[in-house]
Amino acid sequence: MAQTVGRNIAAPLLFLNLIMYLIVLGFASWCLNRYINGQTNHPSFGGNGATMFFLTFAMMAAVLGVVSKFLGGSHIRAWRNDSLAAAASSSVVAWALTALAAGLACKEIHIGGYRGWRLKMIEAFIIILAFTELVYVLLLHAGIFSSKYGPGYRDTDYAMGATTGVDPVHKGGAPVAGSRVV
Repeated sequence: MAQTVGRNIAAPLLFLNLIMYLIVLGFASWCLNRYINGQTNHPSFGGNGATMFFLTFAMMAAVLGVVSKFLGGSHIRAWRNDSLAAAASSSVVAWALTALAAGLACKEIHIGGYRGWRLKMIEAFIIILAFTELVYVLLLHAGIFSSKYGPGYRDTDYAMGATTGVDPVHKGGAPVAGSRVV
């Protein structure tokens, strides 16, 4: 039970972030399509000078966030050191890109003007995701401080359990008479 504290907290957060990233990806794709087609006068769209940059970075953050959640799901399933590296590195990059998109969302809010409900929803989700992704990254890296929270980078039992000080058993058992070992 002590080894699953981090897993029990990270799994629901991973699922929540995955759903939010998929929603952001869908709405940002719709808005970017409208923006490219020049249909910014749509009642649920609007926008200002920062909209194009915000939508581009929101889509990149959403795609990378979804990929990092798949790697995170694999890590939560295995919960070993070797799966931690992929999950932690991809989630750090996803968080960095989400934080950049959150900064652009704040800039878009600061500029003002008419923004439809879809843009406001994407802005809110990106800002919320910047914080929840940071919490998820910290949960993945909590094993550095204590093995109680999950696999850490300094654990000696690399993917095969703790060693008990016994020599490993060689394949093949006892040597065969007449065989030559070089």
